[in-house]
Amino acid sequence: MADTPEPLFELLNEVAIISQLSGSLFEARLPDGFLVSHFGVLNHLLRVNDAPTPRTLARNFQVPKTTMTHTLSGLARHGLIRFEPNPRDGRSKCVRITEAGRRFHGDAIAAIGPDLAALAARIDTAHLAGTLPALRELRAALDAMRDV
Repeated sequence: MADTPEPLFELLNEVAIISQLSGSLFEARLPDGFLVSHFGVLNHLLRVNDAPTPRTLARNFQVPKTTMTHTLSGLARHGLIRFEPNPRDGRSKCVRITEAGRRFHGDAIAAIGPDLAALAARIDTAHLAGTLPALRELRAALDAMRDV
């Protein structure tokens, strides 16, 4: 890409559209009452393999703490996460995914499997796999900029 903002804007625009389309598709496959934001938190907890605080999760997802609290409450109500005392700070809690949450995560991925197979039939997945390093670099750069 050139060192001008136009190609970068076009890329971010495409990513935003892909995010909207894929999120809607994925949410349609989740059980009633669950949103892609619920899955996103479970996915994050599995990916980072940590027990963050609700405040940390809100910062990571760039949402107000009240929004994250609402999302976490729904997950806890269904037994998909649990709250534990924070060993570093007795005033706050940490969030951990439960075995039920791990199963829910796996079931959600399985539910979208046929859609992914249909999508794979329409595109060159090997070519897409080659773009992952660049997308990870972009994500890391944006992540580093959020606290600037």
